[in-house]
This record gives sequence, C-alpha cells and structure tokens, in this order.
Amino acid sequence: MYPPDEQTVISAKNVSLAYIENEPIIYDATFTVKKGEFVFITGPSGSGKSTLLKSLYGDIKPRSGELAITNTELNTINESTLMTLRQHIGIVFQDYKLIKEWNIEKNVMLPLLIAGYSKRVCEAQVDKLLAHVDLYHRKGRFPMELSGGEQQRVAMARALSHNPTVILADEPTGNLDKYSSGVIWKLLEGANTQLQTTIIVVTHDIPPALNLEYTHYSIHNGKLVNEKDRYGKMR
Repeated sequence: MYPPDEQTVISAKNVSLAYIENEPIIYDATFTVKKGEFVFITGPSGSGKSTLLKSLYGDIKPRSGELAITNTELNTINESTLMTLRQHIGIVFQDYKLIKEWNIEKNVMLPLLIAGYSKRVCEAQVDKLLAHVDLYHRKGRFPMELSGGEQQRVAMARALSHNPTVILADEPTGNLDKYSSGVIWKLLEGANTQLQTTIIVVTHDIPPALNLEYTHYSIHNGKLVNEKDRYGKMR
C-alpha cells in the first residue's frame, strides 16, 4: 500500500472486486484520489461503477489488492472501525435513502446523532444546512411530502451535516429533472470549491456546465481507465 499521506484521501493498488469468487466485476484497479479532488466515474450500466463506490464506504471488501480511505485499510476493516470511518464520509444515493418515518430535520440530523453531538449543536447545524439547500421552511415535513429534487437536496444536506472529508455520490441526479439536477450539481460543486470536500461521483454523463477542474475515470470491461491518460486531455 502507498505510505500514509495527509493529501491522499483514497489509495487503491491492484484492487479486484467481485460478488462471486473468481468472477471479478472490476480487476486490477490502481488509482489515488487527493484531498479536494473532484472525481467522476463513468461507464455503462452493469460496468461496476456502483460496486466500486460501495467498496469505498466499506459495503464490500476487495477480493484482492489493497484499498484505503483516509489512511484506513478497507481490506480487513472491522465493524467498529468502519462505523468510525463513516463519520468522515457523506453518501448520496440515486434513490435518496431517506427515512420515511422521520421528518426532514431529523433525517439531516442523523449523522450528527450517530457522531454524538449535543442537541443544540445538531439543531444549529441542521438549520444552517436546510437554509443552504433552500428547505428550511419545510424542515417539519416528511420525505413523501417532497418532490424528488427536494428529497435529493435533503440527502445532500445530510451528507454535508458532519463536515465529511469525502462525499460519495451514486447517480445523484439519475431520477431528477434538468432543473433539479442543476441544483444538485451546484451543491456538489460548492462543497468542493468552498469547503474543499473531496467528491467522487458515479454517473452516466458528466454535466457540461460544471465550473471546475475534475478527474475522469471510466470503466471498460472491468478495467478502470484514466481518461486523461487515455486521450491525452481532460474529457
């Protein structure tokens, strides 16, 4: 594994991922992600994009190779260490993953409650974030009372609530209309440029209007390809 480095958020060396032994979805992936980097991972449906993202938050372990995030080894991580690690990770899913029985305020507060913050700190942070995503006026509502775009803004606020080192976003605009998609991209862009949060996004298409530099990997036949190296320029 690469030596510990404060500027390296993710390091992977010859990583293979599979749900069934000897049937790798991704194999021999080697890459690093630096602090404050914005990374896109593209590829067709079924190529392994979401599988790679799952490995980064410890949902599946590598079959081979070495994988670490924030200098925490993921190959042999135990449940206790994984829970601690996830306090440094924000996750945004295509289907929002909000708790339907909880109102918006409590959904956003969840990572802070898990981390053990006081009620006063939790409430102040949630109010600030809901104002940031323009949903403060709806904090008492429940997820099913909101549109898809609003639910994803709640998910973004939740991902940002505990000031994560990295946000992992799996098709964050896949279910949204053009306007709502633009709002989510702006929130991700702002987290990266203003807070220096490392962002990794799995998506079918990179939005053309994104106003920042980024790294682009694609997955082809189980291989992770750096598009800059492949084409000699940023795509």
